[in-house]
Amino acid sequence: MANWSDPRPSATAFGASVPGTRGAAFDAGLRKYMLSVYNYMASGVLLTGIVALLFASGGVDSMAAQVFMAPGILKYVIMFSPLAFIMVLSFGINKLSTGAAQAIFWAFAAVMGLSMSTIFLRYTGSSIAITFFATSVAFLSLSIYGYTTKRNLQAFGTFLIMGVVGLIVASLLNLWFQSSAFSLVISAIGVLLFAGLTAYDTQRIKGMYDYVQGTDMMGKAVIMGALSLYLDFVNMFQFLLAFMGGSRD
Repeated sequence: MANWSDPRPSATAFGASVPGTRGAAFDAGLRKYMLSVYNYMASGVLLTGIVALLFASGGVDSMAAQVFMAPGILKYVIMFSPLAFIMVLSFGINKLSTGAAQAIFWAFAAVMGLSMSTIFLRYTGSSIAITFFATSVAFLSLSIYGYTTKRNLQAFGTFLIMGVVGLIVASLLNLWFQSSAFSLVISAIGVLLFAGLTAYDTQRIKGMYDYVQGTDMMGKAVIMGALSLYLDFVNMFQFLLAFMGGSRD
């Protein structure tokens, strides 16, 4: 069984099921499983977008502006609360029921909407829409590649995850230096890293079906798979927005 305490468990070799076990029933089950992952992921992104748009509705008079432009700790609670939901799912998935995991996923997507509402205060609506479309096309293409390629992306994925750790460290350092040039470099690297992780995670999630098919873990695997792809999409979108986003100022 996979290590459910990690939202990105190590992938097994692609197509590692026992020879002769694949057939029409397996393929149909795999398609249904992957479709569920994509449906949860897309629905989560949609929920995040709706919550963000509503929270930022009204511009400078919006609830988002009142929270994020005012002193106090509330804005930091909103900013960092999505991480708490990710940790609960990652480290507690074995103890959670499928229904509880689903509820936490939806709550996470909603809170992410609150956290991301500031993009509607910083960027124009048209640039957000264009960036979202570009991200969607890139995500779809990369996910299709990850689903169809016969190449094992496990080693590639390990390198990308190490890169994300480095990206987090660099982002924290830039909070101190406040360098706009460094921010653009971080954004460029971030786009590339999460683009690669989209392909890697898709292959990993597909390979996970070999382990969870016919078990009570399949519903939880769907949620964890959707969470991984959601994070890939949202992070790629935010980093790309740093380049394509037109400022309201």
